[in-house]
Amino acid sequence: FGMTRKIGCIGIGVMGHGIAKNLLQNGYPVITMAHRNRKPLQTLLEKGATEGDSPAAIAAAADIVMVCVTGAPQFEEIFYGDDGILAGAHAGMIVMDCTTNEPAVTERAARDLQAKGACLVDVPLALTPKEAEEGALNVMVGASDEMFADLKPIVETFAANIVHTGDVGTAIRTKLVYNFLAMGTVALIAETLCAASASGLDMKKFYDTISAGGANSGIFQRSMTRAMEAGDYEGLMFTIANAAKDITY
Repeated sequence: FGMTRKIGCIGIGVMGHGIAKNLLQNGYPVITMAHRNRKPLQTLLEKGATEGDSPAAIAAAADIVMVCVTGAPQFEEIFYGDDGILAGAHAGMIVMDCTTNEPAVTERAARDLQAKGACLVDVPLALTPKEAEEGALNVMVGASDEMFADLKPIVETFAANIVHTGDVGTAIRTKLVYNFLAMGTVALIAETLCAASASGLDMKKFYDTISAGGANSGIFQRSMTRAMEAGDYEGLMFTIANAAKDITY
């Protein structure tokens, strides 16, 4: 199909908006919808996207449906609701689930789509909305070898690094364990900053010391740089609710 494939984008929030924008900029026709706020939708409509009435309508009109929502409850509502994706699914349709989802939900949705002659691949994301807007996300893909090769040009429109983790379900498991390491590291850095502050250390000199040593890391650089810029050491924010969700999954 190439760029004649119509892509539905459901969930155009902090990450999904950048993905949809980059798809449009690379020539893919996009159909999407608003959630609570029409402003993100309006910016995409101005770039050539079309608007759908419901997840079911978007699924019926699209060759590929990308879902980028917060977690399993939101995904299940969009997928299994009366006007959900499954209701509009058709043979040959592909769902690319970018949600940080619960693996059991991902795999059940894949089985339910397969019964309709459609399929699901898990495509969780890493990094931030900045990289989403720049088309420079880190992306994991759980799919067959053939499906991965087919979808890779689409993923390349919004990703700088792509890892094919294996079959469906492996990508979301990789993402959750990745988040376990990342959030654990950030928690340790936060405790370290508390200890450094309580000890009266100069934070810039502390930063320089760690940066030159074996404890340095990409997460330390992002956390510490943003903390020093914020001045209150709260520069890198990831909500406790999201952290708890991911650890639970």
